[in-house]
Amino acid sequence: MQFLSDNAAAVHPRLWEAMRAADAPDSPYDNDALSLKLDDAFADLFGRPCTVLWVATGTAANCLALAAMVPPHGGVICHREAHIETDEGGAPGFYTHGAKLILAEGEGAKLSPEGIEAVIAGIRKDVHQVQPQAVSITQASEYGRCYQPHEMADIAATAQRHGLKLHVDGARFANAVAFLGCTPWEACQGAAALSFGCVKNGGMSAEALVFFDSELADLARLRRKRAGHLQSKGRFLAAQLLAMVEDGLWLENARSANAAAAELATAAGDRLLHPVEANEIFLRLTGAEREALRSHGFSFYDWGGDAARLVTAWNSPADHVAALAQAIRAL
Repeated sequence: MQFLSDNAAAVHPRLWEAMRAADAPDSPYDNDALSLKLDDAFADLFGRPCTVLWVATGTAANCLALAAMVPPHGGVICHREAHIETDEGGAPGFYTHGAKLILAEGEGAKLSPEGIEAVIAGIRKDVHQVQPQAVSITQASEYGRCYQPHEMADIAATAQRHGLKLHVDGARFANAVAFLGCTPWEACQGAAALSFGCVKNGGMSAEALVFFDSELADLARLRRKRAGHLQSKGRFLAAQLLAMVEDGLWLENARSANAAAAELATAAGDRLLHPVEANEIFLRLTGAEREALRSHGFSFYDWGGDAARLVTAWNSPADHVAALAQAIRAL
């Protein structure tokens, strides 16, 4: 019974069907009919013009976006526990040719205007220190916490005031929107670029790099090719993204994952280390308690000390979720 990661979840049948339907001759790279539909499909979703590039991984989506925003001598303000800092193997520096991640603090792995201001205040305006060029936030955060629309607006205003571009890592963006009950744009408002997660939400091999600044998209196209992410049969990536967004499957899947997480959160009670707002649950569990759960067939990650992370997915079986909830209560 697998609660390791939503990356391990099955591919949704509708995405398999879409890829099978795309298995016919068409123009290569991103000139096929499906890739050419992405801009309009996502413009409808966000209610504003945008340019969408497919890539194969979330790491590539995040880092290509940052590389288009930040020169090698610049910096990106992000949370100390942001995915681009802790889990991308130095890829941001590789893709940007050396730009620095400037780390900030914040409860629940979320940035705040005050945290951003504190970092900026500590940087001298001279050539001896790296000057920030962008802010990157994760929606939902590494601890499954969501930025409310007013929080997004405040961060966007702070970034704009300092002339910084805003990037949103949306690996679990669907889960955040499902929790917040707001429009997609309200959940990332002010962003110049959004990495729109698909793989964690029932996709196979496609993420959407959504640019609300077309000039950045033009630059990212060149960088995508140089980085080896311009796939010759891009129609299969486009097919996944269109199947996800055109009929609301992205929110349907996220709501299912969130509901399973909420059931586990109720069972966990005061063991919760963070409020459960998406599909990640962080629990206080001793080593003996973790082994007890594993002995019943549950898999999950240890998270340092007496902590564990459980992640639900769009297809987490109801009986597995119920069994885990019962096992947690019985500890």
